[in-house]
Amino acid sequence: MIVAELITVLACLLLGSRYGGMGLGLVSGVGLFVLMFVFGLAPGEPPVRVMLTILAVIGCAATLQAASGLNVMMQFAERLLRKHPDHITLLAPLSTFTITFLCGSGHMVYTLFPIIADIALHKGIRPERPMAVAAIAGQMSICASPVSVALVSLVSILAAKQGVGHAYSMLDIMLVTLPASLLGTMLAALWSMRRGLALDDDPEFQAKLADPLQRNIIYGESATLLNTRYPPSAYRSVGIFFAAIAAVVLLGALPALRPAFTVKGVTTLLDMNLVIQMMMLIAGACILFFCKVAPAEIANGSLFRAGMTGIFSVFGVAWMTDTFFGAHMGALQLSLAEVVKTQPWLYAVVLFLTTKLVNSQAAAIVAIAPMGLALGIDPALIIAFFPAANGYFFIPTYPTDLACIGFDRSGTTRIGSYLVNHSFMVPGLIAVIASSAIGYVLARVLLSSTAH
Repeated sequence: MIVAELITVLACLLLGSRYGGMGLGLVSGVGLFVLMFVFGLAPGEPPVRVMLTILAVIGCAATLQAASGLNVMMQFAERLLRKHPDHITLLAPLSTFTITFLCGSGHMVYTLFPIIADIALHKGIRPERPMAVAAIAGQMSICASPVSVALVSLVSILAAKQGVGHAYSMLDIMLVTLPASLLGTMLAALWSMRRGLALDDDPEFQAKLADPLQRNIIYGESATLLNTRYPPSAYRSVGIFFAAIAAVVLLGALPALRPAFTVKGVTTLLDMNLVIQMMMLIAGACILFFCKVAPAEIANGSLFRAGMTGIFSVFGVAWMTDTFFGAHMGALQLSLAEVVKTQPWLYAVVLFLTTKLVNSQAAAIVAIAPMGLALGIDPALIIAFFPAANGYFFIPTYPTDLACIGFDRSGTTRIGSYLVNHSFMVPGLIAVIASSAIGYVLARVLLSSTAH
C-alpha cells in the first residue's frame, strides 16, 4: 500500500510539472483525493503560515516592480558589466546572483541575459561562458535571499522547532547559505572562464558568420537599458525596499527588539513569520504612497504572476506530501533514521532530485525539510545542504535556462543531443556540490553555538 501511495504522489508530481506551477498545484489536488478517498489516509496540513509570508513578500516585490525599482537595479548592473567587459564571465553571475538576492526571484534576471550576450560577443568572448553560469547563479542566490520564497519557507519550518532546542533565526541561516552559495557560484564561474572553444577557433560559429544574414542576427542591434531615464520615485522605491530587508534581518538577528506577549501564562516573542509579513506589507505601502505607483499595475507585473503561481504550487504539493509522509512517518523513521544519520548527504541528494521533480525550490523545501527533521537530521545540516535545492538545471527545461539559450544569438549556449550534455550541467554541479560542502563546514563552525 505504501508503494502504491508513493507512486500516486510521484505520478501527480511528474504530471503536474508538465503544466508548470499552477498545474503542479491543481494536479496535487487529484493526489490528495486518491490518498484520502482511495487509500484512507488522514489529511495533512496545508502550509498556511508559509503561504501568507510568501504572499506578503510577493506583494512588496511586485509593488517595487510597478515603481520601476527593479529596472533601476538592472540598469546599475548593466553599467558595471559594460565598464568591465573583460571580466564578464565573473561579473555576469555576480550580477544575477545579486539581483536575485535583492528581489527574491530568479525570474528577475531575464533582462540581463541579452545584455550579457551582447557584451560577450562584442568582446570576442564565447557567450556560453558567462551566460550558462549566470543562469545558475540566478538560482543559487535563492538560498541566501531574505525575501525568497524558499528561504522564508525554511525559516518557518525551523521556527516550528522552537522550544525543543533546534530553532535558528533568518540571520543564522544566511550566515551559512550566503557565503556558501556565493563561493560555490564563483567557483563555477572560474571554471567557466576556459570552457569551450574560443569564438575564433569554433568552426560552427565561424560557419554562421559566413552567412551575411546570420552575421547580422548575431551582431545586430545591442540590447541596453543605459539610455532609459527613470523618475526619482523609482530610486526611492529601491531605498524603501532595502530598508525593509535590513529591518527583517535586524529583527531576526536581535530577538530582544521584538515585542513579547503573554497568552495563557506563556510568554513568547513575536514570531519572525509575522515580522516578515508586516515589514513587507509596510514597505509595499510606503512604495505605494511615496513612489507614484498605479495600484492596478501591481497585479499585472510578471513578478506578481510568478509569485502567485509559486504560492499555488507550494499549497498543493506541500499538502499532498504532508498527507503521505504524515501517515507513514513512524515506519519511515524505523527504516531510514539510522541510514540518514550515518549518511546525511543522502538528504541533499533527495532534495536536489525533488527540486527538479517539482521545479520549485520552495515546494521541495516544504516537502522534504520537515521529513528530514522528523527522521532526526540535525537542523544545522538541513541549513548546510540548503544549496542542494537547486536541481532545476539537471534537465534544462526551466524557463530561465530556456530563456538563456534563446538570448544567446551565437548558439553556443545549448542543449546537447543527449539532453543531459547541455551548457548548464557542469557549472551547475560545481555550484551545488561546492556550495553544499562549504555550507557543511560553515554550519559546523557557526551554528553549533547559535542553537537556542
